[in-house]
Formats: sequence, C-alpha cells, structure tokens
Amino acid sequence: MTIEDRFKERYKSGDTPWDVGQPDFNLIEVVTKRPIRSCKVLDIGCGTGDNSIWLAQNLFQVVGTDTSDIALGKAKEKASSANVECDFVLVDFLKHKVEGAPFGFVFDRGCFHSFGSENDRRKFAHNVAAYLEEAGLWLTIVGNADEHRQGPGPPQRTAGDIVLAVEPYFQVLSLTSSQFGSNRPNPPRAWRCLMQKRHVT
Repeated sequence: MTIEDRFKERYKSGDTPWDVGQPDFNLIEVVTKRPIRSCKVLDIGCGTGDNSIWLAQNLFQVVGTDTSDIALGKAKEKASSANVECDFVLVDFLKHKVEGAPFGFVFDRGCFHSFGSENDRRKFAHNVAAYLEEAGLWLTIVGNADEHRQGPGPPQRTAGDIVLAVEPYFQVLSLTSSQFGSNRPNPPRAWRCLMQKRHVT
C-alpha cells in the first residue's frame, strides 16, 4: 500500500491522531517570531486545513494540497466557516504539478517525514525548492528519532536524515528539538526545521 493510499484509508476510518483541530504552535511561533511576512504559501499535506486557515487569517495567500478528498472536503468546510479564502487542491506532491508557484513560504507538518526512502525525501526537498521563489523559506515538522517511543506514533527521522535530504537545495537556518502540537498528554517529539532555498548559479 502506498503512503497516499494509507492516508486515504485512515481518513476514511477516522484514525487521524495528527488532526488536532487547531493550528500547530510550531508554525505560529516561527511565523510570528521570525517574522515571516505575508506572501504566497504552499501547505503540503494540509489535511483538514487548520494550518492553512490560520495562515489565511494572517494575510497569507494559501494553497493547501492533500491526497485525501475526505480531508480536503473538511478543510473547505472549515475555511468557509472561518470566512477565509484558501485554495485546496487534491494532488500527490511527488507526482503532480501544483499551480500557483512561485511561493514565498512552504509548510509541511508530517508530510516530508512520511517517506521512508532517502531518495523520496530528497525528491520531496527538490520539489519544494522548485516551487519556492529565490531565498524562499520551508518549515517542516518531522518526527524525532531521539524519542524512544512505546507504541504507535509519527514516523521518526534523525537530524542527519533531514540534512542529507535537503542539503543540496536548502541552507538549514534552524533545526531544533520540539514536539507536535497535540491533544495528547505526552505529545510526540519532533524536529522543527526552518530552511532557506539556496541560490543556484
């Protein structure tokens, strides 16, 4: 079963522990503290849209992509209720073209880390760079392999896994240990990695 099929099945069955009903605090902190100015944003693996909607409420022009039509249906309903405009698109980020580039900022929460192969993670990073404008920023939230976990949780990657995949295309601005925004008493640990697209001569 492909990653896309696995996510589709989990949205069908309602087994979506990552869908916490609010924007992730990691995104909010980075955007507000850096700060990242209003621009066009690509939210990869946007799920039911909480992060996209928060960005739109903060004057970003948002394109959210996902492979689950169930998730996107919910995202559209939420955006309508919040009275914000987001463009939600059913697309496989590794295989299909996303309209609207270039973007100033790309965000993904738990999408990049879901690819088990180094080649796929590098391809993901290459695609992100291709959609970004010169010196554009990418923030990814990744399951942290330093956590010795009992039971299920998000895929876990090492800091080295991240750097290896992104290094040809991005300069890592910060790579810090964090946790996922979560409703659980003990949220899964995460890497919060902010990168800037390298200048290609």
